[in-house]
Amino acid sequence: QVQLAESGGGLVQAGGSLRLSCAVSGRSFRNYVMGWFRQAPGKEREFVAGIRLGDGATYYTDRAKGRFTISRDNPENTVYLQMNSLKPDDTAVYYCAADTWMGGIATTSSDYDYWGRGTQVTVSS
Repeated sequence: QVQLAESGGGLVQAGGSLRLSCAVSGRSFRNYVMGWFRQAPGKEREFVAGIRLGDGATYYTDRAKGRFTISRDNPENTVYLQMNSLKPDDTAVYYCAADTWMGGIATTSSDYDYWGRGTQVTVSS
């Protein structure tokens, strides 16, 4: 069993920054793909960024590219999402997720096996 716990959300003004953390526990951390997703009210959950823990390969959506950075600290079993230049339409609940299949970085939520409970990010204009 894998447990994921997000933290770091909050209220920030447009143009500001936040760093989300996802602490992973329960099983070996090294071989997963970790993803960050978000879900705004009335919208479907969408992929934001992913990282393959073994080699550090990353993938971002066009909306995240250049503003968000995903990273990992393998000894600490933690994945981060640094978010800069935040916009009001970044407002959402942000979730981290683990894909235990050791392959490419999936962008579909159904490919991920474990989920955290989410952390709220609110960007005011």
